[in-house]
Amino acid sequence: MRTRRQFIQLTLPTILAAITNTAAASDTQQVYMPVAQGLLSSPTQTSTPDALIIGPASGTVDHAVAWLTARSNPSYTAYDIGTIVACYRDLGEWAGVDWFLAVAQMAHETGSLTSWWSQRPRRNPAGIGVTGRTQTSSPQTGAWAWDERAQLWREGVSFPTWNDQAIPAHLGRLLAYAVTDDAANDAQRQLIEYAMLIRPLPASYRGVAPTITGLNGRWAVPGKDYGQRIMDLARRMAAA
Repeated sequence: MRTRRQFIQLTLPTILAAITNTAAASDTQQVYMPVAQGLLSSPTQTSTPDALIIGPASGTVDHAVAWLTARSNPSYTAYDIGTIVACYRDLGEWAGVDWFLAVAQMAHETGSLTSWWSQRPRRNPAGIGVTGRTQTSSPQTGAWAWDERAQLWREGVSFPTWNDQAIPAHLGRLLAYAVTDDAANDAQRQLIEYAMLIRPLPASYRGVAPTITGLNGRWAVPGKDYGQRIMDLARRMAAA
């Protein structure tokens, strides 16, 4: 059985190489997807029943960067944010996931990159493994991060980088909710397998949320209107 570190070393270069090869093979440079496609058809739309997780982007890089740059912690520069959003786009387009909706989820979870968990060196984009549990003694198992100000340990996953670890883990986890392994394509399965090594997902949650509101009460608890809040933020972000 491969260890988590071995899998990361084997899988992520494959993912990044596949994205690079796909881009190099393209005859024309596609920079942005049309704004608010599909169910998020208009930035001025006042109500949307749901939004598909797998599908074309529902917004543009420019809108996502503008939204986050105006609101993020100053430790994230405009260049940093542009790099993060571009990675969401590249991985999202490669795997066929609405990366703009994923960025909106990241903005919701992190307060637009202002939360403690989203800051370096933690770089947690979506509350992955964050349970609210804390302790003062050094943890012996699991994923924890030291909070210097509070002088205690907080349970949750930290990521060494955004592009190579945090974003693939976020998109892979989102895909694990949206699609089963049997229905996933090769790119989606690679991201899902990586994300499940970072933090497993109960089998009963696999493929149960093809739309964002399917995450209600699952990604976040109680999370009664979790998906609706993300869709509302995505609409506002697409109009930024």
